[in-house]
Amino acid sequence: MRVLLLGGTSEARALAARLHPDVEVISSLAGRVPDPALPVGPVRIGGFGGATGLADWLRDNAVDAVVDATHPYAATITANAATACRQRGLPHVVLARPGWDPGDAVLVESDTAAADEVARRGWSRVFLTTGRSGTAAFVGSDAWFLIRAVTPPDPDTLPENRELVLSRGPYHYEGECALLRDHAIDVLVTKNSGGSMTRPKLDAARDLGVPVLMIDRPRLPAGVDSVSDVDGAEAWVRQREGQFAG
Repeated sequence: MRVLLLGGTSEARALAARLHPDVEVISSLAGRVPDPALPVGPVRIGGFGGATGLADWLRDNAVDAVVDATHPYAATITANAATACRQRGLPHVVLARPGWDPGDAVLVESDTAAADEVARRGWSRVFLTTGRSGTAAFVGSDAWFLIRAVTPPDPDTLPENRELVLSRGPYHYEGECALLRDHAIDVLVTKNSGGSMTRPKLDAARDLGVPVLMIDRPRLPAGVDSVSDVDGAEAWVRQREGQFAG
């Protein structure tokens, strides 16, 4: 059985390790992060050319099933995978880690809506943790930004008043508290990524009384099966492996 594992997340790496070597897993990474953490087994890096390109790739590489374990906000590849698998008649599942309970956070639907809310409420010192692709909406803002990302955003997508911190989680509560205090942050802007690696910023903001502005998740494509963790994804693959062997 040959499985295409759309990855780049810690869950994808864990799933590849569990399935190796008795299931042939080809892990696919988008290629946006230099020197990424690599899973065990074969890895391809780069895009497919949309849903049609992915459908052709699945056919040409005799893939039997697809597991989408990409980031919860990787909406384009998730939609393309759903379309390609439907076209090819392949079993397909999304490993969608549970989101965080937003609690008292202000929920918005997009980066642009978040920028509008920052301006409307007059927040002036922003901890922006929406990733390298989430800074462009804040260009032209009068606020000051502490921007944390794994890789540098394009310079023309950065607000003028900012400090850029390049780092990769996991992060820890004490360090997040110090970051918020030392930079006099008055709002945390984040995506609802879920998981434990970046959760401490929310706990630190709550305990320090810093408001949270949270960009809600994109919805999964209609009709797509999903599981919430690596255990569920492994069980899904094992079930199809048994059907394939039979």
